[in-house]
Amino acid sequence: MVSPLSALVVMGVSGCGKSSVGAAIVERSGGRLIEGDAFHPAANIEKMSAGIPLDDADRAGWLERLGEELASWVAKGERPVLTCSALKRRYRDTLRAAVPELGFVFLELTREEAAYRVSHRPGHFMPPSLVDSQFATLESPTGEAFTLTVNAAEPIVELAEQVDGWLRDNGADDHSQTGCDTAGAPFCAINNHNTRP
Repeated sequence: MVSPLSALVVMGVSGCGKSSVGAAIVERSGGRLIEGDAFHPAANIEKMSAGIPLDDADRAGWLERLGEELASWVAKGERPVLTCSALKRRYRDTLRAAVPELGFVFLELTREEAAYRVSHRPGHFMPPSLVDSQFATLESPTGEAFTLTVNAAEPIVELAEQVDGWLRDNGADDHSQTGCDTAGAPFCAINNHNTRP
C-alpha cells in the first residue's frame, strides 16, 4: 500500500521558485528532486522560447511522462519531489492518476513578483512575456486533497520547514536520511534569498 504523500509536486507559475524550494525540501525532508522542465520535448522548449504558450496538447505527453517518472521512484521506495507548473486541475489529475495521494505544494506568488523574478533570471527558456499567460491558465489548487499552499515570497528555508511539518502531520514516511538526490536536475543547491535584492 502506498503511504500518504509518497511523492510531492512543487507547483506554481514561472518564477515562483519551484527548483530552489524543491531542492530545499529534499535537503530538509529527504527524497529525490526531479526537474520537470528537463523532460520537456525540444518542440515545447522551442515554442516557449519563442514566446508562444503551450496548450493542453503540448503538455499531455509531458505530463504522462512525468507521471511515469513519479511512479517509478515511488516503486523504488523513494519519495520523488517533482518541480512542475501543474497549472490546471486536469494536469494535476493526470499526475494523481500515476501516484495515488500525491501531494502538491503550491507556491503562491503575485503577478508582479513573478514578472520581476522571470525578468531577472538569465539563461532560462521561459521569457517574461509568458507570465501573463501562466496566470491566465492557473487554476488554484487550494482546497484540493493533499495540497499545501504557501507564500512563495517567504524565505526558502522557512518554506521547507512548513512542508516538513505538513508531511509529518499527514503521516508521510520519513525520508530525511536519503540525502539530496536529483533526477533530471543539474544541481541540488539552495538559494535562500527568495526575495528581491
